Amino acid sequence: MFIGIPKEIKSDESRVGLTETGVGLLVQNGHTVFVEKNAGAASGISDKAYIQAGAKILDSSKELYKSSEMIIKVKEPQPSEYPFLKENHILYCYLHLANEPELTKALCEKKVSAVAYETIEDENGKTQLLVPMSEVAGKMATQIGAQLLQKNMGGKGILLGGSIGLNRARVVILGAGVVGFNALKIAVGMGAEVTILDINRDRLEYLDTIYGERILTLYSNQKNIAVTTQSADLLIGAVLITGHKAPKLVTKEMVRTMGAGSVVVDVAVDQGGCIETCKPTTHENPTFNYQGVTHYCVPNMPGIVPRTSTYALTGVTMSYAMLLANNGIESAIKLDRKLEKGLNTYRGFLTYKPVASALNMKYKSFPV
Repeated sequence: MFIGIPKEIKSDESRVGLTETGVGLLVQNGHTVFVEKNAGAASGISDKAYIQAGAKILDSSKELYKSSEMIIKVKEPQPSEYPFLKENHILYCYLHLANEPELTKALCEKKVSAVAYETIEDENGKTQLLVPMSEVAGKMATQIGAQLLQKNMGGKGILLGGSIGLNRARVVILGAGVVGFNALKIAVGMGAEVTILDINRDRLEYLDTIYGERILTLYSNQKNIAVTTQSADLLIGAVLITGHKAPKLVTKEMVRTMGAGSVVVDVAVDQGGCIETCKPTTHENPTFNYQGVTHYCVPNMPGIVPRTSTYALTGVTMSYAMLLANNGIESAIKLDRKLEKGLNTYRGFLTYKPVASALNMKYKSFPV
């Protein structure tokens, strides 16, 4: 198969779809891999490294899309890339289509077979291809929140861990999944006073067993969210419902009760956000102020730590990349049914029901 690795063009997105090691494995299995010039530079992977792995370097994304049967990316195609998509392309990347109606329409119109990393689930319903980036984003959420609480950043001028004889900063985390757990680890490590909320009792019990009295675990309900939001110095949104838009758990009214200089970091913004006041920002302009509260809502947070992120991502995406390359979309799904939930569009139809519901579009089950 002819496989293309384009350079990412989303704002400040520095990751790349595959490492040189991943490319080498595909080449060893008889595939031809095209890599766009300088696609891996920001991740510390040179064109020379890709060439040594057996790749062919192409000068433009237009040429790469035209030459390839399968496209492996990190983030969803941007509007300028839509014209390059063609019928029967296999697209393999993060898509988050529930919040992307125009992209969804483009994929259907072009009859692209689009496989989303974030909707592939294992036997236990876990989205393993999300895990490494969720780990990175969770850790970054606390790290970035701590910086934004500094006075020179418009924050309250407080340290997460406080100091001897002084109160610690109050960190509230909505969601105890991979993002929330990793945000929690960093917050506890920095000495903050941490509250984490979730609807899953088993998950809360697990965290309580690990951290005991160092954290407070609460059921996620409207009352608890309202009370903890009001007291939070740093509020982290870490809610994910696979394939769906994130529920709006924190209202504008709740955000208005937070003190001036407080900080909101909504990691769920790539699925629409779980905090009503949030809207997507970029690494170039990552924050905005609402009623005195600083909001950080960058959808591709791991994009600014590309060396870590690219290698972590290839580690989990590579097995499905090989399965798709070796067998094509239909046979690959027959060989591994987990891929079927990853297939979001196929032959002009939406084949992932949660996205169809979120966008009020027609759904057809695979095979159509």
